[in-house]
Amino acid sequence: MKFKSFILLASLPLMAAACKGGEPQLGVANIDKVIAAMTLEEKAHLCVGTGQVGATGDDPVVGATTKLVPGAAGTTYPIPRLGIPSVVLADGPAGLRINPTREGDSQTYYCTHFPIGTLLASTWNTELVESVGESIGEEVLEYGADVLLAPALNIHRNPLCGRNFEYYSEDPVVAGKIAAAYTRGVQSNGVGVSLKHYAFNNQETNRMANDVRIDVRTAREIYLKGFEIAVKESDPWTVMSSYNFVNGIYTSESHDLQTTLLRDEWGFKGMVMTDWFGGKDAVAQMKAGNDMLQPGREGQFEGIVEGVKNGTLDEKVLDLNVKRILEMILRTPRFKGYKYSNKPDLKAHAAVTRSSATEGMVLLENKANTLPLKESVKKLAVFGCTSYNFIAGGTGSGNVNHAYVVSLLDGLKNVGYTVDESVKGKYEKYIAEENERNKPTGPYAMFLPTPAPKELVPSSAELAKMVAANDAAVITLGRLSGEFQDRQLADFTLDEKEKALIKSVCDAFHAQGKKVVVILNVGGVIETASWKSLPDAVLLAWQAGQEGGNSVADVLSGKANPSGKLTMTFPISFYDHASSANFPINVKTEMMKVDGSEVSDAVKNVDYTNYEEGIHVGYRHFDACNVTPSYPFGYGLSYTTFGYDKPEVSSDKDAVSVKVKITNTGKVAGKEVVQLYVSAPKGKLEKPVQELKAFAKTPLLAPGESAEISLKVPVYSLASFDESASAWVVDEGSYALHIGASSRDIRQEASVQVAAASYKVNAIKIDK
Repeated sequence: MKFKSFILLASLPLMAAACKGGEPQLGVANIDKVIAAMTLEEKAHLCVGTGQVGATGDDPVVGATTKLVPGAAGTTYPIPRLGIPSVVLADGPAGLRINPTREGDSQTYYCTHFPIGTLLASTWNTELVESVGESIGEEVLEYGADVLLAPALNIHRNPLCGRNFEYYSEDPVVAGKIAAAYTRGVQSNGVGVSLKHYAFNNQETNRMANDVRIDVRTAREIYLKGFEIAVKESDPWTVMSSYNFVNGIYTSESHDLQTTLLRDEWGFKGMVMTDWFGGKDAVAQMKAGNDMLQPGREGQFEGIVEGVKNGTLDEKVLDLNVKRILEMILRTPRFKGYKYSNKPDLKAHAAVTRSSATEGMVLLENKANTLPLKESVKKLAVFGCTSYNFIAGGTGSGNVNHAYVVSLLDGLKNVGYTVDESVKGKYEKYIAEENERNKPTGPYAMFLPTPAPKELVPSSAELAKMVAANDAAVITLGRLSGEFQDRQLADFTLDEKEKALIKSVCDAFHAQGKKVVVILNVGGVIETASWKSLPDAVLLAWQAGQEGGNSVADVLSGKANPSGKLTMTFPISFYDHASSANFPINVKTEMMKVDGSEVSDAVKNVDYTNYEEGIHVGYRHFDACNVTPSYPFGYGLSYTTFGYDKPEVSSDKDAVSVKVKITNTGKVAGKEVVQLYVSAPKGKLEKPVQELKAFAKTPLLAPGESAEISLKVPVYSLASFDESASAWVVDEGSYALHIGASSRDIRQEASVQVAAASYKVNAIKIDK
């Protein structure tokens, strides 16, 4: 749904109140006059959320409020005498998160659970992501929310970050372009987003007090670049500051981040809000340009008022914070009087999530064209606990209260397969018993998922019966992760029972000439090198949302041709990642350490984390050190093949342009992701071996059909950041262009001469 129908009616209710008591009304009077009419206390209240009360009382972990839209994360402070309403902020990014039921109300308010961020990014299809965002935004609008707290685009610095499922990539170009597309889609409905978490929120361990220690070049080129792209290309209404310190100062209290960089350099015009309970010093946050403190906690209002009174906070600074909040409120459906229906088109959105998920699934292995399954394959033995408890998405604020999840079993049945009932019964009994035994306990139990059971490994005799009764086997391996804690190393590797399950099933079925397919129902990277040669096919299905079982079945049956590519590197060993020396591996800490207050040197990778790998994140490190991955960045197979013609290259002072014809050389229709990597000439600064600078996806190509793909790289994007000069610097010389199907599968090469260029910017120290 496009946001069209209520804009012209926006000011009608306000016009009637324009002269109420002689007070200037927001939307009628000049905004500066409204601010001038506000008391100091009203200004302070507007900059602080209205607090947070959920169904169980005060809730400091997962945002919830009973006001306006029950289950939304927060609301803003209303000032009725000036025509200023309260507006609603609600969680994302895999869909709107609100309460599905309400006390005394028989109606339900379920939302669509869309695919997780890693899957959406793996489509490499910005048009598709924009369409998914448009569907999400329609639910935000029709359920009465105003701003969606999404998208999340922090870099996959390490495979074990608990929140990687919400994030997009180890590469800032992918992260920025996908986030921009998502933002455009959501905001096409006349609701806003909050781009998050700005910045360096790359681990969950001690996230509210961890100090990220990083150099400016690395910060700008890797961790801030995605935000720069998204801000410039999609005009988000708001940005959300992150919890952590950076070089000794909370990000929400950093003037360099919130004003010098975000607003002065990138041109951001919107409002900045904290992550829930983020930061410590309300006055410092106001001065930094962090306009709103959510959800509002004790002492923040008093701190702002006292700051103005004692002179530590200039009221002109506070007025600017207030103005940006009011400008955001003016854009909202609630201010404009939109009569939301509480009835978004959930059926249409289910179709969107089903089809979009198939395009982001990554075919990792496909020996002898095992997939799609042959027409003769009708009966399937389905193994793996996750096959019977399919995971739609991650936990925490990124979860969605959905009406249903299509199981893998139902998905398989829906496309005509018969699932072995004896195998099914055995698993369902075992899983029920293990779930009861493994229920979480302790103060945070309500926010933690039940740990997955250890795998069930059939005996040789049981397997013999299963092989005889079925045409093929499917094994699903699952991993659940989420907010509050990072994954453990044991979560990255397969345990002995998982390995035994794969080996025993493969041995038994292969002995009778029957195929085995492994499905990975995961939110992040796991180890694959030690076992990937055993099955006949491996499909990385990610966590595909509520239609996940249908989406996987569409791919297995050939109804859909997977065209996903990896947006992160799958290493052979976890320790092959450069960040593995500086990440909290197997560290258990309190889930939430609210208001860390002071930077500590007590525990490495918990109280502080050194980003010693610098710019060598992900494939940049694997290329620089010539480390072989299990699967490289950009990798993904298809049910068809593609040919790349010799590229045409042109350039001017502003950009390098590449055109290349892609032809489907196989036997079925499919899509290809075309990736352009650039190697810079040697200069003053050390450079990566190559960097992704542009990408595009073909339309669906029939066998023999071709499409011309155009890729454009602004000269500014070729620059490295020289901290000593506080400038983005493009070295003169020959730039090598690598056009390929992955970072390690280059199909065509060319070169282009580029003149020297320098883009001077304001210096930022991102520290005290």
